Amino acid sequence: MKILITGICGFVGQILAQSLSRHVEGLEIIGFDNLSRPGSEFNRRKLSPLNVRFFHADARIASDIDSLPQADWVLDAAANASVLAGLGDGAASRQLIEHNLGSTVNLLEYCRRWRAGFILLSTSRVYSIPPLAGLEMEAKAKAFAPKAEQNWPPGCSPAGIAEGFSTAPPVSLYGATKLASETLAFEYGAAFGLPVWINRCGVMAGAGQFGRPDQGIFSYWIHAYAAGRKLKYTGFDGRGYQVRDAFHPSDLAPVLSQQMSKPSAKPEPPLNFGGGTGNSMSLAQLSDWCAERFGQREIGSDPKPRPFDLPWVVMDSGGAARRWGWEPTTALPAVLEGIAEHARQNPDWLERTLA
Repeated sequence: MKILITGICGFVGQILAQSLSRHVEGLEIIGFDNLSRPGSEFNRRKLSPLNVRFFHADARIASDIDSLPQADWVLDAAANASVLAGLGDGAASRQLIEHNLGSTVNLLEYCRRWRAGFILLSTSRVYSIPPLAGLEMEAKAKAFAPKAEQNWPPGCSPAGIAEGFSTAPPVSLYGATKLASETLAFEYGAAFGLPVWINRCGVMAGAGQFGRPDQGIFSYWIHAYAAGRKLKYTGFDGRGYQVRDAFHPSDLAPVLSQQMSKPSAKPEPPLNFGGGTGNSMSLAQLSDWCAERFGQREIGSDPKPRPFDLPWVVMDSGGAARRWGWEPTTALPAVLEGIAEHARQNPDWLERTLA
């Protein structure tokens, strides 16, 4: 079997290339990346032992995609993955749409041409912001937690956000591009008989993730803390109680292997993949973890909220457990320890990977 991995020199792309090469016997991997992100060349070198056929290409450019060799599956791991994307000056919003939606069209046309299956790594940020922002919260052990007794919106519970939760706008420009990509993928699947899987992923984290606070907050926070950089809690009274769950991308490999080996006769609904309540943590709790690992640091505070920020985003992966027997296998402390060791070995990582 041949698979084409987009964004293969990104954190998620290269981890999945390594993991899938171990899980799928006889797998041939074709990968491409536009190498625009600082740090991409580091990951490109990691691909050498895997004998990946690498191409320098940009998913936004149709002729680049048309020039790629045939594959049986496309695994789309490339995106501008920031909820704040598109909010800058100039053509930021157009660039976001070209990255996340225009690229999807080009990849789906590739799939139509070669009769290839399509797996989209989507996001938890397709879920509607107002009902999530409206959840009643209480503070427990320096972290927000939803009050058990409240009028829960459909698709949400103490276990997290499930697939039945509303995707009504606003979801952010970023979330909208991913939601539109999901719809297009299903339409191409139905129109041309292509197998399609949509995997809505929560925060993915691990050693070697590029240091961006708007995309990899766990990695950025640990690297910045270890390097003695100034950090601050933003929004929600500036206490750092906002909570996110996380999992390591290698945990996706077993289910991706199953999806490619068992293409569905008809498109199945999207499924959530996340760390869940057991792999969740607030920024304040992460700071306490860092203090034990690196020593005490002073954290600043800015109570002013940021656009689209939420107090509690935890994915309920019960659907993936029932469908695929999936659950995250790398505990959050192990993920954090891996990042911390990477920070120790690479004290200049933020300088090397931040634009």
